[in-house]
Amino acid sequence: MEQQKTGTTTIGLLCKDAVIVAAEKKATMGYMVDSKEAQKVLLLDSHIAMSIAGSVGDAQALMRLMRAQYKLYKLERGAITVKAAATLLANVLQGNKYFPYYIQLLLGGYDSEGPHIYSLDAVGGLLGTDKYYSTGSGSPFAYGSLEAGFRPDMPVDEAISLVIKSIKVAIERDIASGGKGFTVVVINKDGARMLSDQEIKKYA
Repeated sequence: MEQQKTGTTTIGLLCKDAVIVAAEKKATMGYMVDSKEAQKVLLLDSHIAMSIAGSVGDAQALMRLMRAQYKLYKLERGAITVKAAATLLANVLQGNKYFPYYIQLLLGGYDSEGPHIYSLDAVGGLLGTDKYYSTGSGSPFAYGSLEAGFRPDMPVDEAISLVIKSIKVAIERDIASGGKGFTVVVINKDGARMLSDQEIKKYA
């Protein structure tokens, strides 16, 4: 049986005093649009969000597992740091590499050391040295826009505008990216907040 191909565009970006995690909303199976309103940014804790590219079922199973793990950690030790959360997620992915989760993830969050963004592959490879990452089939197009527009310590409003612009660039060239609007999560010292459609319209 021919494997159905999926695609997406997700972005994680560090800005002044916050991290932005965002995605478009099209979910595809081969050449069929399965959903125009797919949720590709998931809240794992009050200060941590994860974007997904790849298998929806794998991502949802992993989301349930990590939410439970972070709650257990909080009960035993207090709120988990973003680096520890990313490392724990990487360990779970590495431990399942014989039957891996078919996903590529971005994990963003804010803790006592400030905002963080990490990129993880399906077998637990963990990257966290860059100021922005993009995943999915539209990521090569999004990276061009990000590299042209990014500057360190961007205000949150400018960062949101750049992220949405970069996703739009990807949508124009990647047939697997699109859908009805965007999901944008801003994480700062007050926690993670998903922007409403009305708020996003100011930037889109």
